[in-house]
Amino acid sequence: MKTITLKVDDSVNDKFLWLLKHFSANEIKILEHSDYISDDDYLNSINGMVQSINEARNEPIANGVTLDKLDW
Repeated sequence: MKTITLKVDDSVNDKFLWLLKHFSANEIKILEHSDYISDDDYLNSINGMVQSINEARNEPIANGVTLDKLDW
């Protein structure tokens, strides 16, 4: 089974959900149903995220770590 993420326009949302309900639970399962928010809105919704990003921007470049030093 495959998982896909779709952004469905409000004008067709009801019709799209109606169509999906015509498949059996073995064929299609709605795993999550939420309103789309932009990446910026999502990050702004996380408590302390904006402050953390601003603090990171103010950190001196000399404190950074090069990719070859990261432990992946």
